[in-house]
Amino acid sequence: MSQWPDADEALLNRYLEQLRYREIGGYRSWLRGFQRFIQRHSPRRGLTDRVFRLWVKERASETTRSFVIRQTQFVKNFMDWLVSENVRRSHPLEDLQRRYECRSIRAIAGALMDSKPNRALEALRPLPRYGSHLGTVIQQHVRRMRTLGYRYGHEHTFLHFDRFLQQRAGAGQESLGTLIGEYVGHARSANGKLRRLILGRLVAKALNRQGVAVAVPRIDRHWLRQDRNHRCHPYIYTVEEVERLLKTARRYPSPRAPLRPLTLYTALAITYSAGLRLGEVVRLRLKDVDLTNGCIGICETKFFKSRRLPLSATAIDALSDYLKARRKAGAPSDPDSSVFWHNRRGYSYSTLGHLLYRVIRDAGIATKAGKPARIHDLRHTFSVHRLTAWYRDGVSPESRLPYLAAYLGHRDINSTLVYLTMTEELLERASQRFRSAEPEIVTALRRETDVCRK
Repeated sequence: MSQWPDADEALLNRYLEQLRYREIGGYRSWLRGFQRFIQRHSPRRGLTDRVFRLWVKERASETTRSFVIRQTQFVKNFMDWLVSENVRRSHPLEDLQRRYECRSIRAIAGALMDSKPNRALEALRPLPRYGSHLGTVIQQHVRRMRTLGYRYGHEHTFLHFDRFLQQRAGAGQESLGTLIGEYVGHARSANGKLRRLILGRLVAKALNRQGVAVAVPRIDRHWLRQDRNHRCHPYIYTVEEVERLLKTARRYPSPRAPLRPLTLYTALAITYSAGLRLGEVVRLRLKDVDLTNGCIGICETKFFKSRRLPLSATAIDALSDYLKARRKAGAPSDPDSSVFWHNRRGYSYSTLGHLLYRVIRDAGIATKAGKPARIHDLRHTFSVHRLTAWYRDGVSPESRLPYLAAYLGHRDINSTLVYLTMTEELLERASQRFRSAEPEIVTALRRETDVCRK
């Protein structure tokens, strides 16, 4: 095992070299100062918890709080590297994370800068899950909904309410209506108030199911109007904007990842042509792609639905070209590996979403408010363009809406109607269809009227 701190700073230099940062001078000075501080205050024992706390306090006395936190995060990465290289078995920050069950380095560094660091560190300990006086009721509600077939992935919202109850003094002696009112009052936005009120209603209904009679709070219509007014309205791309978006993706600057421009192009192509959610694109596996039959499989997505989607010929060609380039780039051919691959693994939801957002921004596609359009708006665009094409081809859209709902993976047609934003072309096509059918409608109404009179 190597000795650290080392006098020649060989380990420090090795660590900085493997980072491959363009500007390394500032980071080198941070680590040098940190290492020399340890050598000065603990030449024999090296880095200990006491010495690390001294370093944080000294840095806090010399610079701003945010800068100390940033330096602490960088130092933590260096110490993690020392552990991975078997130079150290552990380090003080890792021990503090484990002892106080807190993963946030920002929170730990802030607690160490407090006038009473031990008390501040104790405050970081997480509260027990469902430890409030209503914790059992809330937990049973979550289990019940999952038993009924709901994913209920938003359990963290119930845990947030449970933590509020645990921290609220005398919560067990207050009525549920009072507690919900206080919890709702702490939210900043109308949407936040509405979400907390809906959660409170669920807890009240769960208590009523167990035989505890409590009043279910009503939803304030004012908050509903505010939430509706502030809700982001979908942006419907024009065909020209979709083409510009795809061209921008093909030109995306990525010298270190040559496959990335084609990846973004293909991801956008199938997102638009199949109306996919971003999560469905990220979770797409090689085994889900059937180039022979020209379709892809979407497995266990929202509402526990799986579906097989036929794609257009152009979309299949784009996907086939990408898979060929993917193989040449050395990507794994395991059937369970991600279709959209980068650097030994598939793209995460946040990474691919950020990259596609940058493509939309670079393409200059923005809403009336001046903000870049969303990726999910391509799903709305797919629905509107499909409906417009049906009108153009003389197809009755009412008979095809159930098929569109199944293609999009919706539970029913009501969810699909949310995606049908009225555009000028769609309104014009619908008006033409009504005008062409108007004589037949008038004749039918007159015939019905005559029958009633007789």
